[in-house]
Amino acid sequence: MTFDELSVYVFLLASFLGLELIKKVSPLLHTPLMSLTNAISAISVVGAILVTGQANAPRLSRILGFIAVTAATINVVSGYLITDRMLKMFRKKEPRK
Repeated sequence: MTFDELSVYVFLLASFLGLELIKKVSPLLHTPLMSLTNAISAISVVGAILVTGQANAPRLSRILGFIAVTAATINVVSGYLITDRMLKMFRKKEPRK
């Protein structure tokens, strides 16, 4: 078994496991879960930048890397905006003077 085949198997297993775990999360835990997925997406951005920036990377890898960087960055930024908005809902309102 080559490294590429092993990587595909690990990716498929992680995808199915992640889907099952997320389906069983109660609605109260969605904000912390979103924060965790934002951190994972940030790691994806770094990995995609490394793949895209290699000097000897094929053209397809550069194109897919650019798409991955763009999509993961949008995911991170929007996730933080949504999390911030949800947390603002739980803040105490200051009384008017």
